[in-house]
Amino acid sequence: MTHDALTHMNDNPHGAVLYRSTKRRYPVARSAEGLRITDASGKRYLDMSGGAAVSVVGHGHPAVVDAVRKQVGELAFAHTSFFTNEPQEQLAAALVSRFGDAGAQAYFLSGGSEANETALKLAWQYWLASGKPGKKIVISREHSYHGNTFGALSVSGNDARRQASAAPLLDWPRIPPCYPYREMRDGEGDADYSARAAGYLEQAIIEAGVDNVAAFICEPVVGSSLGVVAASAQYLEHVRAICDRHDVLLIADEVMCGSGRTGTYFAHETDGIRPDIVTLAKGIGGGYQPLAATIISGKLADVLHESGFAHGHTYIGHPTACAAGLAVQEVMNREKLLERCRKMGARMLSLLHDRFDPHPNVGDIRGRGLFAGIELVQDRETKSGFANRPALATELQFNALDRGLICYPGSISMNGLTVPHIMLAPPLIVEDRHLLEGIDKLASTIDDTL
Repeated sequence: MTHDALTHMNDNPHGAVLYRSTKRRYPVARSAEGLRITDASGKRYLDMSGGAAVSVVGHGHPAVVDAVRKQVGELAFAHTSFFTNEPQEQLAAALVSRFGDAGAQAYFLSGGSEANETALKLAWQYWLASGKPGKKIVISREHSYHGNTFGALSVSGNDARRQASAAPLLDWPRIPPCYPYREMRDGEGDADYSARAAGYLEQAIIEAGVDNVAAFICEPVVGSSLGVVAASAQYLEHVRAICDRHDVLLIADEVMCGSGRTGTYFAHETDGIRPDIVTLAKGIGGGYQPLAATIISGKLADVLHESGFAHGHTYIGHPTACAAGLAVQEVMNREKLLERCRKMGARMLSLLHDRFDPHPNVGDIRGRGLFAGIELVQDRETKSGFANRPALATELQFNALDRGLICYPGSISMNGLTVPHIMLAPPLIVEDRHLLEGIDKLASTIDDTL
């Protein structure tokens, strides 16, 4: 049945699906393999963003497909208020081993917003059980994104998403991001900048009241909201020390930057710290099933083991989803994809610099592993954005799609001007030919759009 036939099976002139954009018609994805997605017309697209940093082992990997099929045939679902299941137990053990804290525990959900909502509840219930019920405030950062549910969006610093939701969100403190390209002062080195940027957290904790602050949440590498901005050297070490000093939990949101995307399984490994809570989604299931995880340290697990944890969703610990996640883990280990991520990530950044360093509208190229961002500017000298082009990110996205390229543009607003960025996060199986093709298509997209 064609897309038009499917769309007009009812009398609704707009069709039965409420799409992400109510103003657009989307091509119908029909099949996918490796780094290619094919639509119903036969057009092929190069997936250079893994969707939204989801497809870490590529599309249609036979080992993951077989694992999902096998699990559905044996046990597709069993509610976790009655049973546990082997895939959940095995995946939890694998993640705890990677986390490096033998007392840690993992809680499996369906998406990043759920994982971050769970992290907030864990923090609040931990402090309640510890005899500090007043610790409720969660501090976050400007230009961060932690999800679209009420609590997760409340701690997000993505103004466009917050405003568009029309929700009466909680208004808690947010501090400036660690954003060297725009926030580092002339003559200021990494060490001094990292200390100054982390100092905003200490100031916010003191202003809110130490007895009122439950946690600080941040992405070790900010993803789509800021265009792949990694914390500068020692920033997270300062943050960890500040949290310890003031009895505040540290939540690392690795929904986008975790699961091997940056060349280590957890992004925070590169920064030499261990958070109290870490959240994963997207790449953990590789797109084969909706899957996320919230991992807590042994310190929290010990307390909550005694007090209990009041929380739950129907699909937590879903056997089929966890089987997919376990298969992704096995593929990453067997094919040495973390090592490949580091190698091909260095190659991708080198190619991006070669192609775009001379470009008059490319202000910054940055990244870690196979996770890269390009920030576009009207003027490189002043780093100014674009006037009267609020939809520039959308233009870039669909102009790239016309060329058969999937990338992930976004933007922020600074001084009333649009500052767009493009996120690249190809599957970790990417080859040199994919990088060359993708960068060629990206270059023509940028030139024609601007």
